Amino acid sequence: MGMSVTISAATEQDAEQILKLQYLCFQREAELYGDYGIEPLTQTLDDFRAELARCCVLVARLGEEVVGSVRGTVDDDGTARIGKLIVHPRLQRHGLGGRLLAAVEDRLAQEWAAKRYHLVAGDKSEGNLRLYRKNGYAPVGTENDRRVTLIALEKEATTYATSA
Repeated sequence: MGMSVTISAATEQDAEQILKLQYLCFQREAELYGDYGIEPLTQTLDDFRAELARCCVLVARLGEEVVGSVRGTVDDDGTARIGKLIVHPRLQRHGLGGRLLAAVEDRLAQEWAAKRYHLVAGDKSEGNLRLYRKNGYAPVGTENDRRVTLIALEKEATTYATSA
């Protein structure tokens, strides 16, 4: 490609690109579960802008193009809830998802005092579950969201890797 992917904090100017990429990336999940009403596909730009203002949102760029993103926030008890980890389909399986995950973990631990990380993945989302297990997450239970069984995974903040 000739350019390297950089990861940084998302800005208001990234909102529309992130939301479009989110819509693209969650099409496969919607198809897999037969549910096109999932929140990542129905989230409005205004809702995302509000989320951007109150959460840690990172963006991966290839030049000027947004090619990945991840979000996280920390509860009062120190649990960081990580979600909407997305990578453009043409860049998947090249380690960018792992880099984004490590970067958000690092940021949440250093700037938001995270003690542990929590995320969920659909029980049929084998690639996502494999990525999370590879990065030290262990299943801790299940949750239900509409028609989807979600596997909840966690790891302690002391085991995070520094961002790439």
